[in-house]
Amino acid sequence: MRKAWASCHEPGLEFELIVCDNASTDATARIAQEEGARVVFEPMRFISRSRNAGASAASGDWLLFIDADSELSPALLSSMLEAARSGRYVGGGSLIDLDSKPLWGTVLVSLWNCGSALFKLAAGSFVFCRADAFREVGGFPPEIAAGEELFLSRALKRWGSLRGLDFMILKEARHVSSGRKFSLYTPWEFLSVLATLLKSPRQGLKDASIHKQLYDGRR
Repeated sequence: MRKAWASCHEPGLEFELIVCDNASTDATARIAQEEGARVVFEPMRFISRSRNAGASAASGDWLLFIDADSELSPALLSSMLEAARSGRYVGGGSLIDLDSKPLWGTVLVSLWNCGSALFKLAAGSFVFCRADAFREVGGFPPEIAAGEELFLSRALKRWGSLRGLDFMILKEARHVSSGRKFSLYTPWEFLSVLATLLKSPRQGLKDASIHKQLYDGRR
C-alpha cells in the first residue's frame, strides 16, 4: 500500500492504513503495527464484520478494502484515485487476477471477471467507495459469511443511482491476490461450496459452514 501510494502521491492527498485483526493466531497485529498501520480487532470470524470494523475506524472521505494476501499496484491505485476525483462515481471495484492458479482456476477467474464487468459487481479483494455512502447503506451485511461484496455492490449502486453517480469496474489494471486456496483446497471442496450456494443462495451465504470451508486456517 505504501509503495503504491508513494508512486502516485499528489500534494493534499492523504491516506490511513487500517488492518483488522480478525482473531488471528499469528503475528498479524504486531507486524501491522510495526509497519505503521492502525490495528483494530474483530473477534467474530466473518469477513463482513472484519471489513466493517476497519471501516468504522476510518476517518477519510473514501474507503478502499483490499485483502491482506494481495498487493496494490501503483497503476490500479492511480486509476482508483482518478475515479474518486472525477465526482462521477459512488465507488467500484476492478478486474482481478491471482498470482498462481491451475487451469480450472483460470476459467473461474475469467468467468468472474466477465460477470463483474457486465453486472458491475466488485470482488471482495478490491472494493472502493465513498465513506458516506458506505455508512448510509449500512456497510457490508454482518450476517453474511461470504459474498458480502455482492450485497454491498448492489446497495452502493442503488445509493448512487439516486444521486446520479455510477458504480464502476476498473479494467486498465487488475488487482492481483494470492491463489494459494487452489492448492490448499481440492476441486471437490470448491464444488461442495458451490452446491450449497446453488441449493439456497442467500441462506447459503449466511451459513457459517461456508466460511469454515474457505477460511479454516489452512496456509
